[in-house]
Amino acid sequence: MPREAKRRVIDLSHPIEDGMATYPGLPGPSISDHMSRRESRERYPPGTEFQIGTITMVANTGTYVDTPFHRYPGGSDLARFDLARLADVDGVVVDTTGAGGPGIGADAFAGLEVADRAVLVRTGWDRHWRTDGYGAAEHPFLAADAVAWLVERNPAVVGIDSVNIDDMGDMTRPAHTRLLAAGIPILEHLCGLHELPPRGFRLHAAPAPVAGMGSFPVRAYAVLA
Repeated sequence: MPREAKRRVIDLSHPIEDGMATYPGLPGPSISDHMSRRESRERYPPGTEFQIGTITMVANTGTYVDTPFHRYPGGSDLARFDLARLADVDGVVVDTTGAGGPGIGADAFAGLEVADRAVLVRTGWDRHWRTDGYGAAEHPFLAADAVAWLVERNPAVVGIDSVNIDDMGDMTRPAHTRLLAAGIPILEHLCGLHELPPRGFRLHAAPAPVAGMGSFPVRAYAVLA
């Protein structure tokens, strides 16, 4: 029997590191030992040791998902959200790196079949990660007509490799407001979308099922056939 071809897995998540900045104004995570390896040697037989870590962070750290509870008190939180929208989802990449301005309009999605798919918007903004420029006002975001176009077609999830799917200057946050109202989760701070083909991959981006929270880091990755 021929050996099954090895699948290629593309990591789409930024590593979470002690003290790093994700979003302007939010504190970075604090990562340390709860039990260090040295301390564990006092509890276990010689040659046996473990490390147990502890992390304190805001939910919007690294690459994360927003579920409806993030915006709406009655929306599904991480524990109740439909996992089928975030696990093993057929995906498409929308390359907007040649867009003329920061607002990405509906024309960028013309002709795409997006219903029940993961729609990942590649802007190239992830090249600024961990720099002062990452949170700049001119970052790419979805314009109102693009959001309306997506809501009408009901993708499984919408993701972007920028600092925010919304224009940070618009405090009404229309993209979050409309997508999450429609039950469409949002992935922000993706990376590595340049490694994906336009189609032909499956997205996985499941968070821990934390009750009473609407956002949490994910290990987003794509599996290529």
